[in-house]
Amino acid sequence: MKAIFDDRQWKHQPRHFMANGAILPNPEQAERIDRLMAGAKAAGCTFAPPDDAGMGPIAAIHSPEYLTFLSTIYDRWQRIEGSGDEVIPNIHPANRTDSYPKSAVGQAGFHQADTACPIASGTWEAAYWSAQTAITAADLLLAGERTAYALSRPPGHHAFVDLAGGFCFLNNSAIAAQRLLAGGRRPAILDVDVHHGNGTQGIFYGRDDVLTVSIHADTERFYPFFWGQAHERGRGAGLGYNLNLPLARGTDDAAYLAKLDVALTRIADFGANVVVVALGLDAFVGDPFKGLAVTTEGFGRISSAIAGLGLPCLIVQEGGYICDQLGDNLTSALGGFAAVG
Repeated sequence: MKAIFDDRQWKHQPRHFMANGAILPNPEQAERIDRLMAGAKAAGCTFAPPDDAGMGPIAAIHSPEYLTFLSTIYDRWQRIEGSGDEVIPNIHPANRTDSYPKSAVGQAGFHQADTACPIASGTWEAAYWSAQTAITAADLLLAGERTAYALSRPPGHHAFVDLAGGFCFLNNSAIAAQRLLAGGRRPAILDVDVHHGNGTQGIFYGRDDVLTVSIHADTERFYPFFWGQAHERGRGAGLGYNLNLPLARGTDDAAYLAKLDVALTRIADFGANVVVVALGLDAFVGDPFKGLAVTTEGFGRISSAIAGLGLPCLIVQEGGYICDQLGDNLTSALGGFAAVG
């Protein structure tokens, strides 16, 4: 399987993360790259760097106002007397329609949903090349490949049109799906991260040209909290084109696979001819977030079931955090896609 990665993705080195009132080390460490790359190579992947498709494919998803913010905010932040070394919001608007401030502090609050997406000196460059990684992998499918793996880091599925959150800045899976759509394909996005793909849902919520499906730990007591329930089905033209399949905490392989059957039926009924798999490995029983209880072997069974659709698959890396089995979990997951490779 062909795989894409760019070394500039190492430049995002987040330090801070606040959870339950405590300041902790950020879980989205660059060390993930080494572990994921080893796992992908063990599955037979060969890596190449991405092309630079420019801002166009990114701006097809994200607003220019937001992209200006992401690309300039760190330098602006450093001009604030006494500022910290990472851009972290401390105030938020009550509504997205509230006034847009000129202040760097105010704009950080407008464009960063939480404290889990700190912006440092290398964040924009890493996020840009993470998106280009997904774009190049999408182009491989448009050129005739049946599968491709994008080692996109930082991840993307919590990023909305103009809002970062949950370790995510640019929505790589959404950008890739839009690229495939522009290339004449009919994409479905299947998000198997332990966390609901709230940014992806928000981007496509009013659209009927991309199906969005997310299988995740129930958000009533789990991040991202405010999205991810089954009644969220889309809006306007998009009504019926969004499917959320929340699972009880601790769900194991068998129950997960039963819910996956529902997702795959919806993808088939949509008439998708390509699937973007937002691959989170944090559903693992030993992942630090402890949301679900999928095993290493379970990831192979999940991807084999997806491959059973017989459709080209673009696999975009989302979550999956530091644990001894992270690389093995990716090896298992990628191995299951051999049926379409």
